Amino acid sequence: MPHASHTFARSLSTASIPVILLQAVRVIRAAAYSMQGDYQVTSTASDVPLIPRADLFGNPERTDVEISPDGRFLSWLAPVNGVLNVWVAPLDDLSLARAVTNDTNRGLRFHLWTYDGHIVYLQDVEGNEDFHVHVVDLDAGTCRNLTPFENVTVSIERVSRTIRDRILVGMNRRDPKFFDLYTLNLATGELVLVEENPGFAGFIVDQHYRPHFATRLASDGSQEVLRRNADGSWDEWMRFAPEETRTSGPGHLSADGSALFVLDSRGRNTTAMTRIDLASGTTEVVAADSRADLFDFIMDSETFEPLAYRLNLERSTYVAIDQKIQTDVDFLNGAGLGEWRLHGDTEDNRLWLIDAISDLRPGTTYLYDRQSRSLRVLFEHRPVLSAAPLAPMHPVVIRSRDGFDLVSYLTRPNGVQQPGPLVLLVHGGPWARDIFGFEPEHQWLANRGYSVLSVNFRSSMGFGKRFVNAGDGEWGRRMDDDLLDAVAWAVESGIADPSRVAIMGISYGGYAVLASMTRNPEMYACGVAIVGPSNLETLLASVPPYWESFRKEFVRAIGDPSTEEGRALLRERSPVHRAGRICRPLLIGQGANDPRVKRAESDQMVDAMKANGIPVTYVLYPDEGHGFARPENNISFYAITEAFLERHLGGRAEPMRQDEWDGSTAQILEGAALLDLPARREG
Repeated sequence: MPHASHTFARSLSTASIPVILLQAVRVIRAAAYSMQGDYQVTSTASDVPLIPRADLFGNPERTDVEISPDGRFLSWLAPVNGVLNVWVAPLDDLSLARAVTNDTNRGLRFHLWTYDGHIVYLQDVEGNEDFHVHVVDLDAGTCRNLTPFENVTVSIERVSRTIRDRILVGMNRRDPKFFDLYTLNLATGELVLVEENPGFAGFIVDQHYRPHFATRLASDGSQEVLRRNADGSWDEWMRFAPEETRTSGPGHLSADGSALFVLDSRGRNTTAMTRIDLASGTTEVVAADSRADLFDFIMDSETFEPLAYRLNLERSTYVAIDQKIQTDVDFLNGAGLGEWRLHGDTEDNRLWLIDAISDLRPGTTYLYDRQSRSLRVLFEHRPVLSAAPLAPMHPVVIRSRDGFDLVSYLTRPNGVQQPGPLVLLVHGGPWARDIFGFEPEHQWLANRGYSVLSVNFRSSMGFGKRFVNAGDGEWGRRMDDDLLDAVAWAVESGIADPSRVAIMGISYGGYAVLASMTRNPEMYACGVAIVGPSNLETLLASVPPYWESFRKEFVRAIGDPSTEEGRALLRERSPVHRAGRICRPLLIGQGANDPRVKRAESDQMVDAMKANGIPVTYVLYPDEGHGFARPENNISFYAITEAFLERHLGGRAEPMRQDEWDGSTAQILEGAALLDLPARREG
């Protein structure tokens, strides 16, 4: 999801952000080494040394840095015995850092401070996405699971600066389909029902955790915004047409409750931020840009008024709305930080945490003092890569066959000028987008001798409602055409050898791999599909119950199983029914506990290929979900992929070490003989 001011994130409900923007965040690790001592060159490599996989895909040294509201403490995620945990230290003496959690399994991915000095985080079990709220009491030295309910998912909806001893959570304990609102007392664990959810997608609440607005999708796909009446009933107050639901929705209330801020694409192509005066109904545009949707804002910590927005075209930059922040934005824009964003701040808004990356720098967190206009480096997330031979990323705009501009990102191996092998990386979602910056997969593949191209195909977010809606009904067709057009551009530009192009992706990107290799069986030399749907009928039938409130969005995008026409479309666009057309090598990766794209999706595809006598390599991780979180599993899959690509594209590879293999839970269910891997040591 887009970052906002940390105060804003603590204060406002995640339900105020369109659900399709919520993206899972992968956290990756690294081990320290010196360039001179540990880089290797294989006999088939160029003069550029190999970057070890562990440095790109292992745990970072530190990440997800947060600051306490009073500015006294910093916290961050860092490994404890190889597993990411929360560490805390006084801001004025980071040498006193200590771990305050002790997870020993998949590691933590997220944490935040409450205004009364607690740390809370969400954790599931082996990727099942049944998240529970855990609290760390620094004074007592305890860590507790406050929602230990089986088969229940909990979300943190709001952390208020007004009611400090409780947070607001959403929980689907009563009805698996919908999230009721509760206050959760962090000291006692007491849950108090605030609002029973009759079927809404989400609520807009004030600082006292009182719901004022709610949203739901109507039967025609439009988004209804309902307003709370004095008697507690709900009436429709605003409606967004179906074509606006992915780019519009209520955002948040002003601190005094007099205004509602709305992300709004009505009457325009791109999403603007508008302010509606609730007494008069007057609407004013706070910020808009005809070139891109605006989703990422810096908010005033007292009033919740937008102060600046992040404009993300091929590159991103902050634009000030209010003069009170203009000097800060100008200073940070001119500080040479690369792509920066405000990650957190103190309650008095004096100290800001700034995260900055570039294509050649994995990430640095700075402390910015607004009073003294000074920057202090806190942590480099992956200092191990400071001397690595990273390759620059180039934004390119590719024209689709029907006239769309496809904002894309190209990384080429250092020193390579001639056409060579290319890996097309397809993002998930599909309602997400690729951005400029440090991308470990780009660096890994470029280092192994492949050019890498990421394409914001139609349905990608951020480029206006016409572009995102152009993918409806076009899974496996015009969305695939955009990928084909990008490959054609790379060939025509002298970048790609047409006989040595691979396609790789996760989630929707995994579907794109399967769809492309069945639709265009001779187009790609090989493919890598990670947790990719193969059967759109079973995908829709098996989505988690709590997706019910926005299931209509998926139906509109891929086909309606309740109609004969929709069922025909779903079947036509399902790669499993055309598995017999595949004629090039395919590698499939799957987490056994994935609640979104269940294991059955990969099993079906593998079975269909076997039934047609087509070889396939299938890797299953029994302790993973929608993607691979444990560093050992992540590294092992990239090692397997590297060996696969070396065989079929002719790049180079770092040999897989025995400890990489033994440390993972990878089960190669099919095609082990097709890979040159160490023998598995059991026990």
